[in-house]
Amino acid sequence: MTEQTQAFTIEQFYKHILQRKLMGAKCKKCGKVHLPPRPLCDSCFSKEFEWIESSPKGKLLTYTVIHVAPSQFQGMAPYAVGIVQLENGVKIPGMIRASPENIKIGMQLTMDFGTCAATQQWPQWPRYFFKPA
Repeated sequence: MTEQTQAFTIEQFYKHILQRKLMGAKCKKCGKVHLPPRPLCDSCFSKEFEWIESSPKGKLLTYTVIHVAPSQFQGMAPYAVGIVQLENGVKIPGMIRASPENIKIGMQLTMDFGTCAATQQWPQWPRYFFKPA
């Protein structure tokens, strides 16, 4: 299966993350980029997509600091989770690996790849996170 014919699913998105690539699905009809991908464009309802690699750089739009975490993340608390607007305009949520007191709205971040330190009960997908640029 070639890069262009792979299914536009969350599972394929995480396979790309495992390869340290941030891939989105670009609608061939209207050009909207979906990240993570989906099988139907929410703008024009097309099912025709192509994979594109997105820049891992962006700016922080909003965030929250988690002090009371779910059991699998308690050892990481306090930690921050935010919404990052990438250079292509796409917004994506992610954990921010920085001291909460050093995080500021508008700061430049870059995506990095790795594993989550927590023991998880959901699928063991590779992880991404953001760090100061």
